[in-house]
Amino acid sequence: MNRWQAPRQISHIGIAVRSLDEAIPLYRDILGLAWEGTETVESEQVRVAFFRIGETRIELLEPLSPESAIAKYLEKRGEGIHHIALEVDDIERRLSELEDQGVRLIHEQPKQGAHNAKVAFLHPKSTGGVLFELCEHETDSPK
Repeated sequence: MNRWQAPRQISHIGIAVRSLDEAIPLYRDILGLAWEGTETVESEQVRVAFFRIGETRIELLEPLSPESAIAKYLEKRGEGIHHIALEVDDIERRLSELEDQGVRLIHEQPKQGAHNAKVAFLHPKSTGGVLFELCEHETDSPK
């Protein structure tokens, strides 16, 4: 059995929200997390707000269209934790190894994510009901 190298760290925890404008004050002003700004990720049809906590981020995800995965998630489950992102090296190799081990992939090839990261999601039916995202950041990008 192939065993892939463990992820380096949790990159971020993605939280689905209906409105960044309504959610940001809770994380920034009440919880006191360091707000790093927002970014639009066209490939996922979301607007994302970033908060730093130690070496990890919390990312709030607001849908930009009713067809986005986040909009569908909100419709089914409401606001809350959407995914856990694991930082990896060589995401293409990792995806191939996981597929060889029978893990269902939502993305067989990485997509462009926030902060110029390559990202791909693993199907929660293969990961104990948890939606995991693999992230590979460029060496000069923030993590």
